[in-house]
Amino acid sequence: MKYLCLIYADETAWQKVPKAEAEKWLGEYFAFGDDIRKSGHYVGSNALQPTHTATTVRVRNGKLSTTDGPFVETKEQLGGYYLIEAKDLNDAIQVAARIPGARHGAVEVRPVREYQRP
Repeated sequence: MKYLCLIYADETAWQKVPKAEAEKWLGEYFAFGDDIRKSGHYVGSNALQPTHTATTVRVRNGKLSTTDGPFVETKEQLGGYYLIEAKDLNDAIQVAARIPGARHGAVEVRPVREYQRP
């Protein structure tokens, strides 16, 4: 089963991190990615641009509207994700707990709903 691991953190904190520490964090992410590729859990991943680059799209009564920025204001923002293959929720939680961002923010684990075309 596929699980999406959504990484949330305060995106303004990253700007305050010394360069050496930021490089260490990135190294941890690269090592984590290599590890889950080897274990067979990896399906895909990406970091996201900051929230000020987001556009929220809504369609109401057939009319399209867009808003600059994310839908909600929060202390922690969605910064990236890993799409993983895991045997069950517990396996997915064990993988998510190793994501470096879990130590600085939070990782939401959500099963992916896969639809079959009739």
